[in-house]
Amino acid sequence: MPDVPTRPKSLRDLFLTLTALALQGFGGVLAVVQHELVVRKRWLTQEEFIEEWAVAQVLPGPNVVNLCLIVGSRYFGWRGALVALAGMLCVPTLVVLVLAVLYARYGAHPVAVGALRGMAAVAAGLILAAGLRLASALKGNPLGTLLCIALGAVSFAGVALFRLPLIVILLGPGVAGCLLAYWKLGKAGR
Repeated sequence: MPDVPTRPKSLRDLFLTLTALALQGFGGVLAVVQHELVVRKRWLTQEEFIEEWAVAQVLPGPNVVNLCLIVGSRYFGWRGALVALAGMLCVPTLVVLVLAVLYARYGAHPVAVGALRGMAAVAAGLILAAGLRLASALKGNPLGTLLCIALGAVSFAGVALFRLPLIVILLGPGVAGCLLAYWKLGKAGR
C-alpha cells in the first residue's frame, strides 16, 4: 500500500515542526528538511519536494525559508505562510544573537576557531548527502539523468572553479536547462 500524503494537523503543528527543523539544521538544513517533510511527516512527496525546492531556489531570500513559506501557504494560505516564517526564524534568531555575543567574546580562541572549521566540513557533507539523496528523482526528469548531471557539473564548475557570480549561472546553465526541458516536454506532448 503506497504512503498516503498527510498534512500539518494545525498551525501549531506547522510552527513547532519548522522551529524544530530550523534548530536542527544550522548550516545544512536541506537534508534535514527533506527527511522531515518527505520521509517523516509525509507532507510532500519526493517529487513535490524537488519541485518546491526548485521554486524556492529561484526566489530571493534563503532557500529553506522560501520552501517553508510555500509549504505553509499550501496548507493554510497566508496564515500558514506567516506561521511557517515565524517557525523558521523566531527561535533560531534568538540562538544566533546569543552565539554572536559569545563569538564577539571568544571568537579568536583556538578552540572556537577549530570548532568553526569542523562545522564547515560537516555542513559541506550535509549538502553533498542531500544532493545524492535528491538524485533519485533525476530518472523522471524530462532532460534525462546525463544531461542533468552535465548541467549540474557546469554550474558547479562555474561557481566553485571559475568563481562566476550566481546570476551568470542562473542565466547560463539555468536558463538553458529550463529551455531544454520546455522544448522536450513540448515535443513529448506533455
